[in-house]
Amino acid sequence: MKKTGTAFRTAGALAATAALTLALSGCTGADTTAPSAVRARPASDIETVRFGAVDCREVKCIALTFDAGPSEHSARLLDILKEKQVPATFFLLGKRHIEKYPELVRRMADEGHEVASHTWDHKILTRLEPDEIREELERPNEEIERLTGRRPTLMRPPQGRTDDTVHAISRELGLSEVLWSVTAKDYRTTDSDLITHRVLAQSSRDGIILLHDLYDGTVPAVPGIIDALKERGYVFVTVPQLLAPGKAEPGEVYR
Repeated sequence: MKKTGTAFRTAGALAATAALTLALSGCTGADTTAPSAVRARPASDIETVRFGAVDCREVKCIALTFDAGPSEHSARLLDILKEKQVPATFFLLGKRHIEKYPELVRRMADEGHEVASHTWDHKILTRLEPDEIREELERPNEEIERLTGRRPTLMRPPQGRTDDTVHAISRELGLSEVLWSVTAKDYRTTDSDLITHRVLAQSSRDGIILLHDLYDGTVPAVPGIIDALKERGYVFVTVPQLLAPGKAEPGEVYR
């Protein structure tokens, strides 16, 4: 009986470790490329004008990313980012979000943020047929391009779930997949202090922070996250800035 209890405890510990790995990496088992590896391969056609003077080979960079907006909280978030002079990357949903808040999509682009896709309706791409995957990815791209004049080059698959079929269709559509290395699990809590603590505990150089600007506790946590990470010497950048002078390649996965 004692051995059985030990076995259960061991199995439980392994399951907990697996769950944590899943939450941090996205779920996929897909090969991912780190920002530092991309920076080591400078791209000949990089849009250097978009990256300003930040060189993440020399300074300690970190990227704030927000999923599943725009929402009723996004205007306040944009105010905070403008006040703090912090760029972010927004992975936007189409249905009930881009459709509902087109003016916020335009504002994100106008204020220098990277506007990217989180699919049209947050369907799990690995459960769909190829034509359905293509539609989930094409529709937000078309709307974002119509609103901002610039077609997205980045996408984040819902729940981080991706596979070879998703990679192939992303490559066809000119999209790179971006996962994350820091998650506050803000979809499970409205406690802004807890969200802040989780982000700060996990953050490190080249981190990609996953937050959601549609949940009530998230936007109030952002000023404290920014201030604390700046005190630690971090410079906030968009995902493309994090990779420069390298460049994300369509069909590849980055974390």
